[in-house]
Amino acid sequence: MGILTIGCYPGLVGNMSYDFCLKLADAAVGKGHKVNIWFSGNATGSIKSHQKHLKDYSTGEKHLQALIAKGVEICTCEACTVARGIQKTEGIEGVQWNAMHWYLAKVHASDRVLLIGGE
Repeated sequence: MGILTIGCYPGLVGNMSYDFCLKLADAAVGKGHKVNIWFSGNATGSIKSHQKHLKDYSTGEKHLQALIAKGVEICTCEACTVARGIQKTEGIEGVQWNAMHWYLAKVHASDRVLLIGGE
């Protein structure tokens, strides 16, 4: 199977591109593909643990934990995350923190790359 890397760059809260990234990753890993997800910009806010889950807001904790358990590598842009007031000690266990070089290395090693969001 192939390697898919998804760059997730959603807009403000309630943007559907974040949810689409997680659903796409789940479908791809379910078909046997290796999946990497890079969170940048507003997506980085979702890696904070113990957020209150509201029906119309994407917090991601349960979804991210399920994806990590399935072998999906998830990494958040450390600079974007810290800029939003989130420290490593507050992050969801298993989510990696790194700089853009992580994403670029995954892009280089992937069979397919999707950039979702960025509007």
